[in-house]
Amino acid sequence: MLQRQGLNGPEETNITTPGPIDQRDAALVQPRAIGTARVGVRVDAGGMTRLADLRQSGSMKLAFPRAPHPDAEAILINTAGGITGGDRFEVDAEVGAGAALTITTQAAERAYRAQRGEVARVQTKLNIEAGGHLHWLPQELILFDRSALHRRLEIALEEGSRLLMVEPVVFGRAAMREDLREIQFRDRIRITRAGQPLYFDGTDLRGDVTSHLEHPTIGNGAGAMASLVHVNPNAASMLALVRRLLPPSAGTSLLAEDVLVLRQLAPDSFELRRALVPVIELLSNYSLPTSWRL
Repeated sequence: MLQRQGLNGPEETNITTPGPIDQRDAALVQPRAIGTARVGVRVDAGGMTRLADLRQSGSMKLAFPRAPHPDAEAILINTAGGITGGDRFEVDAEVGAGAALTITTQAAERAYRAQRGEVARVQTKLNIEAGGHLHWLPQELILFDRSALHRRLEIALEEGSRLLMVEPVVFGRAAMREDLREIQFRDRIRITRAGQPLYFDGTDLRGDVTSHLEHPTIGNGAGAMASLVHVNPNAASMLALVRRLLPPSAGTSLLAEDVLVLRQLAPDSFELRRALVPVIELLSNYSLPTSWRL
């Protein structure tokens, strides 16, 4: 029983001091990272993109560097230093009519080993109004052995909006000779336009992913991959230019006259970037975020 100082002197309270935690219980109590970030941009009276909404909590933060272009730029920062089982992250972005926003990450994200039965979850929702333009350009997600991660990316476009999206994934660090012998990775990408399906993609990897990707008809030994979607009236005119930049392990095509999609495989993250960066630069009108160059 504790005492506190009240208006009329000491008072008793029912708060009790906790006893010591049993070491066997302590091993089961693991800290979990939870973070949310929301950003919204609008065009002001002078035609400049301005910040209209910003909310952040937990281990998810946003930074706004001085960009070398007129568009707004936001950098997602995971202060937890990575993702592991039980973590929860949510990101929401709204791009107003006529506004332009680039969202990237401070560095490559890392999905670390999870406790058995625990799964990390990352959910991202992006909405782009008519005339709005969004570059969703996170750096690589690196999967470590025994990681468990479920991700979901939902992008809602209005008619007349534009999008450049890239999602690179690395299956262990090649320089460290890391193999993924037991992981769980579920990834969903859903893009709609005016409420109608435009691009749906799903990846499910379980167990010995390194052996799985070595199969000639699946990954042919790939250690990294990337998916890219470019929704822009210039998509058809960019197709031949993009193809000239791609290695034999990548391919691109048109889903519609204004929708270009690309899938790339690479032996490691270095080779992935070497081919991917020139493509992103071309499609982003040479406005690649600074953090990608560090």
